[in-house]
Amino acid sequence: MKTWFTAAALIAAALGTQAQTADPLKAAIAADHRTVGNVARDAARHPYETLSFFGIKPTDTVVELAPGGGWYTEILAPYLREQGQLYAVAGASARFKAKMDASAVYGKVKITTFDAAKGQVEIAPAGTADAVLTFRNVHNWMSNGSAQAVFDAAFKALKPGGTLGVEEHRLPAARTQDAKASTGYVHEATVIKFAEAAGFKLAGRSEVNANPKDTADHPEGVWTLPPTYALKDKDRAKYQAIGESDRMTLKFVKP
Repeated sequence: MKTWFTAAALIAAALGTQAQTADPLKAAIAADHRTVGNVARDAARHPYETLSFFGIKPTDTVVELAPGGGWYTEILAPYLREQGQLYAVAGASARFKAKMDASAVYGKVKITTFDAAKGQVEIAPAGTADAVLTFRNVHNWMSNGSAQAVFDAAFKALKPGGTLGVEEHRLPAARTQDAKASTGYVHEATVIKFAEAAGFKLAGRSEVNANPKDTADHPEGVWTLPPTYALKDKDRAKYQAIGESDRMTLKFVKP
């Protein structure tokens, strides 16, 4: 006798018993499919508080910009799987695509591309997204000169009233901002300038990802700190005690 499994059943199995919890975001964070190393960083990255601050609902259409290895995708994909939609702007990343193919949890994720140089700037159909999210990426866009184009693309993808959520390594206001953000740290004012130039309005700030131990003046920039440890074993205990970077968490709205 054959047994048939619906997509919902596959997802429930992947999420484990936590899928039955009353809070679907907590269920996604506690799900069995998440990478052990990623779960270990929850205390530093505060996914529940961060996504709650951004106001992400399970019925939303969400665009995740430059998801990298998929740290937040592991949470957003199951959270949005049944009632919402997740776009991941990952382009041709073979590593990310392999991750998406590895589990039914990621079966509905749509992968799109952003490449301003090639004119590929539609990260999702215009005016369809409830939220666009980016985690620790603005310094990379500043480095390659695409930052303003990315913020413009986010504005275009969002519905009126939609949210842009930005988490980024924070450079103290008293420090000089490197135009290429070569240390990985960025002024809050710089991020706000990009967002406002695109048409966004600042709607709120959260200190959920703040770390007062981070002086933002390390030999190898933000990559000196965990989880990268660019200096390897040199002064490792010192940087481990500091922890992950001090980060701004900003919420913008498309009028």
